[in-house]
Parts: sequence; structure tokens; C-alpha cells
Amino acid sequence: MSNVERTVYTQLGVRPVINAAGSKTVLGGSRVSPEVQAVSAAANRHYVVMEELQRQSGAAVARLVHADKALVTPGCAAAMTLGVAGLMTRNDPARIAQLPDTTGLRDEIVIQKCQRYSYDRALTLCGAKLVEVGDADGASVAEVKAALTDKTLAIHYLAVGHPRSSLPFETLRDLAHGQGAAVLVDAASVVYPLDDMTFYNRAGADLVCYGAKYFGGYNGTGVLCGKADLVDAAVSHSFISFETRQNRAFGRPFKLDRQDIAGVVTALTQWFAMDHEERLADLERKGQILLHALRGAASIQAEWAPSANTINHAVRIRLDAEALGRSARAVEAELMAGEPAIASVVAADDELILIVNQLYAGEAEIVGQRLRAILAR
Repeated sequence: MSNVERTVYTQLGVRPVINAAGSKTVLGGSRVSPEVQAVSAAANRHYVVMEELQRQSGAAVARLVHADKALVTPGCAAAMTLGVAGLMTRNDPARIAQLPDTTGLRDEIVIQKCQRYSYDRALTLCGAKLVEVGDADGASVAEVKAALTDKTLAIHYLAVGHPRSSLPFETLRDLAHGQGAAVLVDAASVVYPLDDMTFYNRAGADLVCYGAKYFGGYNGTGVLCGKADLVDAAVSHSFISFETRQNRAFGRPFKLDRQDIAGVVTALTQWFAMDHEERLADLERKGQILLHALRGAASIQAEWAPSANTINHAVRIRLDAEALGRSARAVEAELMAGEPAIASVVAADDELILIVNQLYAGEAEIVGQRLRAILAR
């Protein structure tokens, strides 16, 4: 570890953290590869015409994810906001300048109640309104049809994790298209298997949004991709369009560095080219290191828990809170308060999760030893 690595945070009075909690925005999101770091450093050496970089980077991304076009964005939430803005205004300069006033525009997005989540806030930032259908268990075709009007802009579909939709994506796609509306997909972490990552573009989604941190890009980057005319409309709202077209684009605050854009293209190219079997085997090796450290520890049960629908592979630990005299939350707090600080995830009062994806070499041993010591006290 270099002196810079040792002091970059401590000289600011900030504690470095070993990340056993996964790709969390609040911890910095991702660890980029040496290749991504090298490309970002090289991109810093030269200035570039940003409009050209935006166009060519989008073309490179689109080829990989099987989309007509793509746009690198400052995160998945920004991709959602820019996508909605483009849907409302297309390339009409007057409408672009009008937002967030949506008078006279299609501005309703149908969303199933069972798919409401905190990030749906991004859909409304440019003035759109959510129309909730169904209940906590899902929605019927009849309920969705009843919500579709001449004000309907899109149907939103949350693809992350286990979609809680009672209706398949294809049904929602057809309902939206039958109304002349779009279907917008939040596929933030749907990056593996690779066929899953490209599914929504291949299956006729109009716009699909990803978080680049999930495939090795920087925490503050993402991707919007889909149908060419709709991505073009979103581009009209980008910070570059604001500067070059003088169109008062809504997305001016969503600025990106040239280094970040180059990093996204490199990370995604690596993601599609890498040996994922070896990646998964390395994750399991880290998990086995943790399990070995915890072997024989009293009042716990630990197991390797690879995830079928996220990239967050983990060791799942069930604690006997009464016998230990502390809950999973208390153990999590002790890990974070120690030296070095270790971030973990509490799934329940008696369940702690250690996600291995973001652990560097040697960190699984540190986490296992620290947790073993805490549990022994």
C-alpha cells in the first residue's frame, strides 16, 4: 500500500472502511480495475470535444448491451430522469425549455404498487407524475389498462432483484405500446448473467437504465440505452446539449468528466470479455476464507450464499442473539467501530451478511478474524 493510499482519507479525518456490504452508494459504490484507472488517467491527459465523446462512447456501449443507442450518465437514477425528460419533450426545443412545467405534455407514468421503491423519485424530478395501480401483491391486466390514458407517457418496470410484478415484462410492454406509450426499465444491477443484462433491450424495452458501479465503473456513473429516437431525445437534455444547443436542457446539472465516460466504456468492455467463472470462483474462495475463520464459533450458523439474481455473493450468518447477548445490529456496530472499520449488512435481528464482492486480497482474512474475536467476547 502506497503512502497516498494510507493517507488520502486519514489526512481529512475520514476513516477508511473495509467493504463487506457490497456495491453501496454510501460506501463509494465500486472498486474499479487497474485498467479502468489507467484509462481514466490517460483520458485526463487530453481534452476532447465532449459532444463527440458522448456520441462515440454511447455507440460503443450500445453495441455491447444490444441497444440501438446509449448515453453514459452520472448514475442510474440520472438515466431514469433523463429518459423520462426525453420521453416528454422528444427533441422539441420549446418543450425542452418548458420542463419541469408539463402543461400540455404526456406526463403520467404507470407503476405497479408492488413495485414502488425509493428510487422511483427519479422518475418525477422533471415533472412527471406516477399513477399507481394494483396493490401490494401485484396488478391485473385490467387494472393497468384502466390506468392508461392519453396522458400516459410510459409504464415503469423495476427489474432489480426479484421483480415483485404480478405481470411479466412482455405483458407490460405490449400494454404500453398499445397505448402509444413507452416501457422504461430500471435494470440498475441486472448485469449478470450477460444474457440477463441484454434481455430487456432484446425484448423490446424502449429505455433501459443501468448503474455502472455494478459492472466495475465508477460509483457516479450509469447508462441509459434503448430505442435510437428516445435516447436521442434524452441526449437533448444532457449537459452537453445545454452547452452546445443553447436549449435550456433540464439535465445541465447531470455533468460528467471525460475520465468517467472513458472509464464506463472500459469497465463494460471488460465485463463482457472477462472469465466470469473465474470471477465467481474467486468470490467463493473469499467466502470460504470467512467460513474457515468462523468454524467452531459458538452460537452462530454460517453458510456460503451465492446470489442467483444479484452480483452480491455473501456469507450469511445466523446468530443466537440471546446466547451471544447481542443482536446482529450490535455486531455490525462493533465491526464498524473497530480498527479498521468493517461495513456489513444486517438482514434481521439475528442475521448478519458479509458480502465479498468488494473485498480486496487479504481483507477476507481480516474480516473473519475480527468477527471471530467479537463473537468470542
